[in-house]
Amino acid sequence: MDGRTALRRIESVDEFLSVAGPYLVAREAQHCLTLGICGDLQAQPQAAAEPPYLAVVTAGDGVALTAVWTPPWQLVLSNGEDPAAIALVAADLADRSLIGVNGPSAVADRFADAWTAQTGQPAWVLMHERVFELSQVTRPHGVPGALRHARPSDRDHLIAWLIAFEEETFGERQPRDPGAMVDRSLAGVGRRLYVWDVDGPVSMCGVGGPTPNGIRIGPVYTPPGLRRRGYASACVAAVSQAQLDAGRRSCYLFADTANPTSNHIYETMGYAPVSDVTVYRFERA
Repeated sequence: MDGRTALRRIESVDEFLSVAGPYLVAREAQHCLTLGICGDLQAQPQAAAEPPYLAVVTAGDGVALTAVWTPPWQLVLSNGEDPAAIALVAADLADRSLIGVNGPSAVADRFADAWTAQTGQPAWVLMHERVFELSQVTRPHGVPGALRHARPSDRDHLIAWLIAFEEETFGERQPRDPGAMVDRSLAGVGRRLYVWDVDGPVSMCGVGGPTPNGIRIGPVYTPPGLRRRGYASACVAAVSQAQLDAGRRSCYLFADTANPTSNHIYETMGYAPVSDVTVYRFERA
């Protein structure tokens, strides 16, 4: 292992960004999840279940890899090509209970191998995703309805849709309370939820995770009986345009590569593919 490669744990988000920020922002779209998590932690430090794990691996004078973990969620890794840096993070976390890892595909693959070697825990691919970036919106035409902020009367719809989204997208429930997330959103805290309204809510789109120049779009969900009518496209396009109008330079989103239909829809409205991400889950050996 390169003697100049070293891992540094960092206590505060501000210090983490002072060290790693330029590296992350140089590829802001690719690192929108890491930067968005940091943005959320700065805005709502009390929302974290426990102190986050923030680490930067340096090689020589430069950043080789960053790692952010907000339990009970999965570890999130930056872009990085140094296998030694990936191995250092796996070794540093080997005594912790990770549910999985999310990162650029080559990085996530190497980390999964290193994690299994360190812990004996098998790793399996939960999903392959693609990061998209948009800076100009092409709005769909002829879709009835209008965008609006979610309101308390939508609460039951939103909770049911979040649960359905997670089960359909990931095949599992995510480590959060959907009711608490909806309540925070309705109170104007954290990820904001919007609906496309046609005599009532027919589709949902969230927005949150601010980065220095952009913000992340999602989750996006339309109930099966209301699909293929353009509601989700209209909702995402309108939410994206609102973010650009508010001064964001870009919007980002993650889409499942196994769903070519949604990928095509996003590209049609102006989202361009940036990079591929793999999400792994770990099992107790």
